Amino acid sequence: MSRTHTRHRRSRTLFLAALATVLATTGGTALAVGDSPGGTAAAQAAAARVDNPYAGAKPYVNPEWSAKAAAEPGGDAIADQPTGVWLDRIAAIEGAGDSMGLRDHLDEALQQGAGVIQLVIYNLPGRDCAALASNGELGPTEIGKYQTDYIDPIAAILADAKYANLRIVTTVEIDSLPNLVTNTGGRPTATPQCDVMKANGNYVKGVGYALRKLGAVPNVYNYVDAGHHGWIGWDDNFAASAQVMHQAATADGGSVDNVHGFITNTANYSALKESNFKIGDTVNGRSVRESTWVDWNRSVDELSFAQSFRGQLVSTGFRSDIGMLIDTSRNGWGGAARPAGPGPTTDVNTYVEGGRNDRRIHIGNWCNQSGAGLGERPTTAPETGIDAYVWIKPPGESDGSSKEIPNDEGKGFDRMCDPTYEGNPRNGFNPSGALPDAPISGKWFSAQFQELLNNAYPAL
Repeated sequence: MSRTHTRHRRSRTLFLAALATVLATTGGTALAVGDSPGGTAAAQAAAARVDNPYAGAKPYVNPEWSAKAAAEPGGDAIADQPTGVWLDRIAAIEGAGDSMGLRDHLDEALQQGAGVIQLVIYNLPGRDCAALASNGELGPTEIGKYQTDYIDPIAAILADAKYANLRIVTTVEIDSLPNLVTNTGGRPTATPQCDVMKANGNYVKGVGYALRKLGAVPNVYNYVDAGHHGWIGWDDNFAASAQVMHQAATADGGSVDNVHGFITNTANYSALKESNFKIGDTVNGRSVRESTWVDWNRSVDELSFAQSFRGQLVSTGFRSDIGMLIDTSRNGWGGAARPAGPGPTTDVNTYVEGGRNDRRIHIGNWCNQSGAGLGERPTTAPETGIDAYVWIKPPGESDGSSKEIPNDEGKGFDRMCDPTYEGNPRNGFNPSGALPDAPISGKWFSAQFQELLNNAYPAL
């Protein structure tokens, strides 16, 4: 089903005209630091884009991930699925060690005859201020290095005319902007690192810069990370998060025209649909929102959250034709633990607990979750307002190490990845629910991959 508001599809002639304009004004390769005050470059590039970059386009299959998946027992069943290519450090642009670099992936996409490739832009200064497992290589004040050594080279490569017919979807800086709302100030979930990033403004500056630079390339489609319903779905986070995202998009003369849409549930586990209860249900006069699991959240699952948050974003100032993506790579929650129907109507908690598909111990648990399964396979335009279900987090890649592991990628040890951990304020002091023997984030985790296969929903 296509979304309600659509852009008129533009011809290839208009696309090339806009590309020529951008290249002409930027010397042919490098892009201008920002749009003009009127957002001219952003408007030209936006006009050249199609409504939904996934529609009618063959997606790129990352051969590096595909080979790892195919080498696993049963992995052939999904080895041909498209997944995100993570540019999570400067070395990833050229390719670290034997790994493919950005140009390698783009050239391979052309060889495959792909029409769309998915990239993750993920290297902000002070990255992931509330999660040590995915901390990055840049310190909190290194905004200049982020711009010149990371974003600028990526933008220059993407602007190469040889890739002009390839739709390039970017997921821009996951786990960043919502942290400025939920993990700062006097909140019990605040961290000193997040307070620093809010004070220095480098998350807002960095995301804004990335959107301007990448958004000036007419065949780039920027989707900003919008957390997930178990993070910003509460009343005090919902509108405030949209406002921070608008602040970033318009920072330093930027324009909302640089934002094609938003993505939710990136690398997370929130169920796509809770089929056995809805936010409006009541049990013995008590709302589902009062249950311990829902805990007054506005949504019970990712689909309803993505659709409602889209409306909030539009009302905050984003274009009325933005689309949403939902990462369904690990939110299937199938297998024997999946409930067959609603829970008992004894009270609102038995009703929700007995019927919920998401089987995490707590909705705030995010690291290598035990019992998780593959979710919906990548699908184009599955629901109103949703451009696609995507697998941005490649199934089988770890969220973080279950114990301290020295590494040269700046990734720390987060106790939320330790299966023996008894929690913190962000997860209600509940056990972490993490799998044991996990490697650092981004590395292959065979045991997790096998769980995802076994618990897939829909089943393989």
